[in-house]
Amino acid sequence: MLKNKEYIVLDGAMGTMLQARGLKLGGIPEELNITNPEMIKEIHRLYIEAGSHIIYTNTFGGNGYKLSHSEYSVEELVKTGVRLAKEVCLSYEKDGQRPLTALDIGPIGQLLEPTGSLSFEQAYDYYKEMIIAGSDADVVVLETMTDLLELKAAVLAVRENSHLPLMCTMTFEQNLRTFTGTSVESMAVTLESLGVEAIGVNCSLGPKELYPVVEKMSRYTTLPLIVKANAGLPDPVTNTYSITPEKFTEYMLDMAKFGVRIFGGCCGTDEKFIEKLSEGLKGYNFKEIKKEKIEPAVCSQLKTVSLTEPRIIGERINPTGKKKFKEALLNNDIDYILNQAIEQVDAGAEILDVNVGLPGIDEKAMMVRVIKELQSVVDVPLQIDSTIPEVLEAALRVYNGKPIVNSVNGEEKSMNTILPLIKKYGAYVVCLTLDENGIPKKAEDRVAIAEKIMERALSLGIPKENLIIDCLTLTASAEQDGVVETLKAVETVTKELGLKTVLGVSNISFGLPNRELI
Repeated sequence: MLKNKEYIVLDGAMGTMLQARGLKLGGIPEELNITNPEMIKEIHRLYIEAGSHIIYTNTFGGNGYKLSHSEYSVEELVKTGVRLAKEVCLSYEKDGQRPLTALDIGPIGQLLEPTGSLSFEQAYDYYKEMIIAGSDADVVVLETMTDLLELKAAVLAVRENSHLPLMCTMTFEQNLRTFTGTSVESMAVTLESLGVEAIGVNCSLGPKELYPVVEKMSRYTTLPLIVKANAGLPDPVTNTYSITPEKFTEYMLDMAKFGVRIFGGCCGTDEKFIEKLSEGLKGYNFKEIKKEKIEPAVCSQLKTVSLTEPRIIGERINPTGKKKFKEALLNNDIDYILNQAIEQVDAGAEILDVNVGLPGIDEKAMMVRVIKELQSVVDVPLQIDSTIPEVLEAALRVYNGKPIVNSVNGEEKSMNTILPLIKKYGAYVVCLTLDENGIPKKAEDRVAIAEKIMERALSLGIPKENLIIDCLTLTASAEQDGVVETLKAVETVTKELGLKTVLGVSNISFGLPNRELI
């Protein structure tokens, strides 16, 4: 989208324009696509003439939930909204260039589980319906989102039902969190891992108030940044906004120092704001900002954990060798599992491994349930632990953030089934240095397996930064030679392959007295 352009100008508010033209409170804006198409086309024309390169369709609330009482279907309103915008854009085509039409999609209007009653799958289906109906657009934009999990459902719906470029913006408060608690860094880390084309912020605040949000976002992503700010803060009495088009432009241009290259307006802005913004951008001296690779991090919706230093992964949510845990799984005793999580976090665990594999239970259903429940009581990122690809994918879909997957190994079957999931969902993955022949005794053979996994991952487009190599700790008390080989392998993987490493340390203390102390 940024090809041959130093910057992109979006449009301004649709709601502001419709209200100025008589849209009543509680009315359904999308119905105007059919009942008053000329009004919608006029608004699009005003924004294009003011300098907009991309205009948003009048489809923001055009989902099945919000339109449940409309006499028109989602398909009718969304298709018509896209057609009207494209007709206007095509009328401005010159020398093969024309403004682009963005299929505009906002929140569904219901809270997702566990806060609300809407399931992830229901959210996905609402978005899928809109995306298929709006397939003639040039771009998809997901905007004004407050729930990272809802946004993820929408992103997956776009990726699985469309080939269009995707822009995503969330709405942040002055505490640098959304209404549901999503942090700026968690949003940036998660969306970059899902491979969207551009991310940013819209609505809620004026451009000056958005500085801290944008500055922080710029530190956690290499993607192009979007700002579609309000016209300042609204007066609660008069419902008017606080800044002029000139002041709005001044504040917006100052965002360029953070790497913002996509600019527009939200609530309170009209064509006058976009015209001033466009004029200001034409004369602005953009300085090249070299974005180095962002620091590696995993995250939940609420918390981001950097992987630039040693981190502790709690591994007690695992039935292996744990009678009480097995009983809890068989009896659907989720409280026992949640208590295990809370105790580990209280003891200093920064990431929690989650393994619910046990004969006699539906592992896929249990994994999904446990992840949802865990994310409602602890804020740390999770490591999804299973050998079954279907279980991993179900968990990766509903996980709110960027997780670690445990694990892949050097066997062909493992790499062929697990690595494509890592690519699709942008997760980190623990890579075990074993293959069809078991665990090699020598360090160089373990390193060779690590290198094989790395090369396969790179061939799929998975960045090496997303790989964490486990050189495997064997029972230290019984196999001292194995200890030396593990340490040699860790050193080689780190220094020569440039990969992160992880070790399960329970085998160091296994079989020794006073194990807790060790």
